[in-house]
Amino acid sequence: MTRYITCISGKGGVGKSTTSINLGAAFTYFGKDTTVVDANLTTPNVGVHLGVPIVPINLNHALQGKNHISEAVYLHPVGTKIVPAGISINEMKNTNPGNLRRVLRGLLGTTDLVLIDSAAGLGREALLAIESGDEILIVTNPELPAITDALKTIKVAEELGKKVTGVVLTRTKEERGDLSVKNIEIMLDKKVVGEIPEDESIREALIMKDVVVYTHPKSNAAVSYKKLAAALLNREYEEEIEEGTFKKLLRKLKLVR
Repeated sequence: MTRYITCISGKGGVGKSTTSINLGAAFTYFGKDTTVVDANLTTPNVGVHLGVPIVPINLNHALQGKNHISEAVYLHPVGTKIVPAGISINEMKNTNPGNLRRVLRGLLGTTDLVLIDSAAGLGREALLAIESGDEILIVTNPELPAITDALKTIKVAEELGKKVTGVVLTRTKEERGDLSVKNIEIMLDKKVVGEIPEDESIREALIMKDVVVYTHPKSNAAVSYKKLAAALLNREYEEEIEEGTFKKLLRKLKLVR
């Protein structure tokens, strides 16, 4: 059965799209067929982040009824599938966001997980993305204004009858004096299922139009995304040990496996 997860944030700029694409790559790392859908129709970022801002068929075409959603699926080199949204203003004008849930159900049975990258805030697009998911993942920063908006988002999702799986804290930085995980869990009444640290490798991956899980697999951010994916899959994450120079030489000489 395909699992639909909507990644949403109460405010913009908290790293929701970055989390969507990297969590998708992390799910792929664990062997799950994963499709990341850019449901942020007004300001789509998934295709832009991954270097494919314009594709022949996108989510807008499916929402317009011109194509089936399966025709808008593209394979990233890391193995994750993506469904970009159109960046053309004309495409947006002719698109009916109200078709989102029905159109996304066209992926049912074709993939293990569908990650829906929502628009920020609680406008119509965001609400439609929430309605299109079976469960909700709240992405926020450990700062009071962002947590306040996250609380509003949780209340709205629950009013729509959705299960809020947990909270992902991004851009965490110990010396900044962020709210503690314990306090955030008390304020939101939800479990923090992942903490993604402030990491320069994320910016470098974005410049490379790629995912940090793929470009910097040993970085703190990449490891944190893989831990998050493991938690959501109810699996154990085993720390990857960097091989020493001697071990690498032996492997190259085929003296060890």
